[in-house]
Amino acid sequence: MLADLHTTLQHIRSGQTSASAEIEKSIAAARSPACDHAFLKTMFDEARGVVADVDSRHQPLAGLAVSVKDLFDIAGQTTAAGSAVLADAPAAVADCPAVARLKAAGAALIGRTNMVEFAFSGMGINPHFGTPAAWDGRFDQPAGGAASPARIPGGSSSGAAVSVATGAAFIGLGSDTGGSIRIPAALNGIVGFKNTARLVPTDGALPLSTTLDTACAMTRSVQGAMLAHQILAARRIIRSNAPLSSYRLAVVTTGMLDTLDATVARAFARTLQVLRAAGARIEEIPLTAIRDLGALQSTGGFSAAESYSWHRPLLERHAAGYDPRVATRIQRGAAMKAYEYIDLMQARGRWIAGVEAALQGFDAVLSPTVPIVAPLIADVAPALGLDAAQDAARDAEFFRVNALLLRNTSVVNMLDGCAISIPCHAADELPVGLMLWHGALRDDTVLNLALQAEQALQ
Repeated sequence: MLADLHTTLQHIRSGQTSASAEIEKSIAAARSPACDHAFLKTMFDEARGVVADVDSRHQPLAGLAVSVKDLFDIAGQTTAAGSAVLADAPAAVADCPAVARLKAAGAALIGRTNMVEFAFSGMGINPHFGTPAAWDGRFDQPAGGAASPARIPGGSSSGAAVSVATGAAFIGLGSDTGGSIRIPAALNGIVGFKNTARLVPTDGALPLSTTLDTACAMTRSVQGAMLAHQILAARRIIRSNAPLSSYRLAVVTTGMLDTLDATVARAFARTLQVLRAAGARIEEIPLTAIRDLGALQSTGGFSAAESYSWHRPLLERHAAGYDPRVATRIQRGAAMKAYEYIDLMQARGRWIAGVEAALQGFDAVLSPTVPIVAPLIADVAPALGLDAAQDAARDAEFFRVNALLLRNTSVVNMLDGCAISIPCHAADELPVGLMLWHGALRDDTVLNLALQAEQALQ
């Protein structure tokens, strides 16, 4: 595994390496074939300039490389959100708060990363700018090994995940509306933390759902996730050294364990065994409220309605320039009536209260981050318009897999909760993530627990 943020910072401060040496390593990784299609814009000279002026004693990121999803405003650059239709949009006049906080902490922005157009999919496919292949950051190899065909990176923060997994960045700034940080973290063998949404400003980020959007990051370790969160949220995590045996943990048996593929099922069962052996107290619970989510969102959910509100004028002018799979999902929001939207907001509040009551007494919940391993890019690639039957089959497979990838992670977004995905696969397996999660403002407990779990799994 590549050195993580915490270890590299220690080495910089002890003189074992330097920010200048580390930025060159990151640039080399960003230029490597492993990062093909991961970046939409690179900023190598600007990053070197930051390193030359950084104060490693007072700036916690000490000039280390950070990538920024193409969703966030950087002063002087166009925020195109992985789309061709915004290529000529005016440049941002200021950094968004998340970028400004990273810069103030000494981040060297290495580039803008590729993403699903307008963040509306968990797959990572982008027909405009290509799709980066998943990389196993835990074992520093292509996902599935050197001989494996290219697999999807997950999305929507696809390039951010690949940039972190390959060593091009120590932090990948991204967003999570239904799983867009945790899904690519799981499929690339790295760590992805979705904080409680209200803790980090989303100003200056192109919206998907103003109700569910979360600004957050991917790293290569839980300690790295803790530092990234403290910077992005401008808050201190209350640290705890409590052992695993002090936590009461739940495994939800309703929905989240359905139709696991063999690799995920094996890795999850092995992980629970390791955690129990390390002292964790784990109980199975049904949490039947998860079954209610389908009916709750039957009219399209927040993402469809809220994204359509933002995109409607753009779609009227440039619908043909959209990824058809994205446009289809956005346009579903046009059918939602005002009373249905209000009903959804009220029903969500009641649903959250019910889930919170069911989880009372538990410190966190354990689930597979996603129920399947990454499929081949070729199986879900964009339609080519050459073979109607093949295109229809790919579209059907795309939407089937997308629903599976979002199934577990989106529960936490509807809960207004927090969650982290940490890798739990072996070297001869495709990447698999373990998700630790709970409701709103349990961030510190989830992070402290994840640190203990990560150590047990290593």
